[in-house]
Amino acid sequence: MLFAIPFPVIDPVLVQIGPFAIRWYALAYIAGIVIGWRIVRRLVTLRPVAASPQQVDDFVTWATLGIILGGRLGYVLFYRPEYYLSHPAEILEVWHGGMSFHGGALGVILAIFLFCWRQRLEPLAFADRLTSVVPIGLCLGRLANFVNGELWGRVTDVPWAMVFPNGGPLPRHPSQLYQAM
Repeated sequence: MLFAIPFPVIDPVLVQIGPFAIRWYALAYIAGIVIGWRIVRRLVTLRPVAASPQQVDDFVTWATLGIILGGRLGYVLFYRPEYYLSHPAEILEVWHGGMSFHGGALGVILAIFLFCWRQRLEPLAFADRLTSVVPIGLCLGRLANFVNGELWGRVTDVPWAMVFPNGGPLPRHPSQLYQAM
């Protein structure tokens, strides 16, 4: 391979004020949740089948907890269970990284069923409204993975291959960008 696109120099920290840092990754989560919330709220206003706008507002907290707790527990259980069994206090240190999409998805599914049970809503009809905004969150999350230089693809010789900072010296597919599309 003669050419590869070098990974752009992007600081994963958007803003740092003293010890407090806002990362692009956190901003992606926040933006995905807020944008998704506003769209689902609008959907149930236009066609109030599954829930009321107030119930959508109430569900945002449940969804956020499902994403964060499920994403973190998924990472801990699926990727590094031995490490976290030896260092259980670090399970709570989400600022050190380690979230899993499938754990977050399971967390939100559980949140949907618990919320719907408490609110006496039909979970599948409610989930139909919610799934319409999942691609927005996935796109923003994968763009944040790209900014962090993580989740790169296989070694390749395509013209748009990139050399990632922690991906070794060989060019790789920017699979995060593929998934963001």
